[in-house]
Amino acid sequence: MSEQTPDQPGRPVDAPATELELDPQALEPTPAPAPAAIVGALTPPPAPAPAAPPANAQRQRATQLAQALRQELQKALIGQTAVIDDVLTALLAGGHVLLEGVPGLGKTLLVRALARCFGGEFARIQFTPDLMPSDVTGHAVYDLQSEQFKLRKGPVFTNLLLADEINRAPAKTQAALLEVMQERQVTLEGRALAVAQPFMVLATQNPIEQEGTYPLPEAELDRFMLKLRMDYPQLDEELTMVRQVSRSSRADMLDVVPLRPLLQAKDVLALQKIASDLALDEQVLDYAVRLARATRSWPGLAIGAGPRASIALVRGGRARALLRGGDFVTPDDVKGCALAVLRHRVRLSPELDIEGLSVDQVLQQLLDQVAAPRL
Repeated sequence: MSEQTPDQPGRPVDAPATELELDPQALEPTPAPAPAAIVGALTPPPAPAPAAPPANAQRQRATQLAQALRQELQKALIGQTAVIDDVLTALLAGGHVLLEGVPGLGKTLLVRALARCFGGEFARIQFTPDLMPSDVTGHAVYDLQSEQFKLRKGPVFTNLLLADEINRAPAKTQAALLEVMQERQVTLEGRALAVAQPFMVLATQNPIEQEGTYPLPEAELDRFMLKLRMDYPQLDEELTMVRQVSRSSRADMLDVVPLRPLLQAKDVLALQKIASDLALDEQVLDYAVRLARATRSWPGLAIGAGPRASIALVRGGRARALLRGGDFVTPDDVKGCALAVLRHRVRLSPELDIEGLSVDQVLQQLLDQVAAPRL
């Protein structure tokens, strides 16, 4: 129930919202004008409509802002240009990201750098075996003073959420993210509470450790738009990184403080809207759907990708088109994000797993053989 404030006093429903300002000369007796003249005098001139900027100009400014964000992130994370582009693709598409890589490659650093450049709210959860679902979503606390239960919101109520080492928590804690990742809301004590927009989960996991880790369930993996794999940097990139870190006074970590905040929450929402409005040809849409459907009958794949993969391919293609400054989506935009979209949604057959083939190798064969349209 809304309350009245001193700045907004109550008034009857039929009262006019504004008052007309009368000219003192209008009170002097004047000859009665014709009825048409009265209507014309009382009708205010139409207010000029604000000139909306052209769509091309909006797209150009959005591309410049996204590319400036990419340059800022490259200052903190050296040698991972492709991973940075994929994270920005997920940000523009409104999706979630699962980062996988051996320790020390900068997975957490990338998320911290993105949070530094983003003016919205940021929260971090360190997943451990004893972490409870209420530690993620929140819980009800009894207040002795008011003798009532009060909801205490968890760290999931934020714009940018870092789920660090997500596979170290048991399945019941991992499942606490299912609702908020898909529906952008959390149910506490029977109440559905919406989270702030935009909302993005960036989770990290270590692929080589088995002790004390719990594999993510398929339902949660499918909610991540992209699964990114961070590899070792090249020689010259590692030399540059070591040179910068060894000059720092903060031990073995790169500093994200010098990065400039470039985006606010409303800016991210505007970028996502511009990306979703990019032109998409029906042939490109058909190509994205055919890629996802091909995984369901491809030799060597026991489980194929579901409809979420088709949607993610289209959204990712639009985001990549905006990032490169294009006016429409091309088949290469869809193909460029296909590996990251599909690799965690399919499963190898036991025969190929025994032969030592990886999911990426099989998916690359699929991408090479599924014909792309020529625009």
